[in-house]
Amino acid sequence: MTITPFDRRISRHPRTWVAQCGSWCGLNCDYCYLADRLEHHRMSPAVAIALADAAADFSADGHRIDLVWHAGEPLGTGIARFTELVRPFEHLRRQGCLTHYVQTNATMVTDRWCDFLTAHGFTVGVSLDGPARLNTHRVDWHGKPSYDRTVRGIAKLREHGIRFSIIAVVTADSVDHPDELLDFLAGLGPTSIGLNIEETEGINTVRATPTLDQARRFWRRTIDWSRRHPDTRVRETARLGGDLRRLREQPEAPAPLIDPIPTVTWDGHVTLLSPELAGVHAPAYDDFRAGNILDRSMREILGGADQLGYVREFLDALDLCETACPFWRFCHGAQAGNRFFEHGRLDVAETRYCRTSKQALVQALSATVREELTT
Repeated sequence: MTITPFDRRISRHPRTWVAQCGSWCGLNCDYCYLADRLEHHRMSPAVAIALADAAADFSADGHRIDLVWHAGEPLGTGIARFTELVRPFEHLRRQGCLTHYVQTNATMVTDRWCDFLTAHGFTVGVSLDGPARLNTHRVDWHGKPSYDRTVRGIAKLREHGIRFSIIAVVTADSVDHPDELLDFLAGLGPTSIGLNIEETEGINTVRATPTLDQARRFWRRTIDWSRRHPDTRVRETARLGGDLRRLREQPEAPAPLIDPIPTVTWDGHVTLLSPELAGVHAPAYDDFRAGNILDRSMREILGGADQLGYVREFLDALDLCETACPFWRFCHGAQAGNRFFEHGRLDVAETRYCRTSKQALVQALSATVREELTT
């Protein structure tokens, strides 16, 4: 049987699904990519039911689903509406077929929210960029810092015994301070720390982002820190370690299939490959809409994904990466969204994101190993 270019690269059985329960966010972070975060759009129960039906269809094949509530501040939807939205998924959750995740700024966390998160088995991720002096880009719509509110929210999660991870955006201000950043975040007691080098994406197009040299130094010191603190999981170094193990154990194995990460916006539109592309105005790509969950099943949407122009461009880019890039075995082509936001199209190979978040990490590890071999 002939395997299509799509099926050689991308899975039609997504593990991670993203759902936008509401567009509004109480913060106005300098680097945020979302254009409509001041709008009060909320997902309707009808969209949630359609999404739950799609999840049930896929879970019937034995595929587990991680449903990530994201894009906007999920807790801004309110407990009553959020309860309505998760209700259609409850039988899947109880059967162990689906796990809820939420990415939150934690400023709205209360005892009632903790009860809700616990009752529905949520895995919680908190967005925080470090101590107060490194968290200055995370402000509310009045320009007031969010740091104290987020830390109070984290304390409330801990009070209720809710485990959480932290994702920090590494900006030009914090990239030279990895030890301070990691020491602080680790002290909050997260299950893991994710480090996102600031990217050019969405409406964040003019801010200065960390340079390649800064990124290399940052990752070098992050690797050193991780080795001194083996009990704290840093997502990026852990993933790199996993890649190295796979290469050692299965050097000829093909690249793993890319998760298409279907992202369902509040109104039911589905975007594939990069959640950051959801809601982006791009007429040449039909605003990256692959279909609407109210009109078509997720299987049908994914079944026609190989006919989407932006998906086909992304596949061309992956061919370029595999042919020419020495880092292919580590990143497998990186992200679709960054190609568009940096180049205005997706059929290009290398991006600034790739250089600072993927290549620089591998180069930092290589430099560490070389130094140790010569001492």
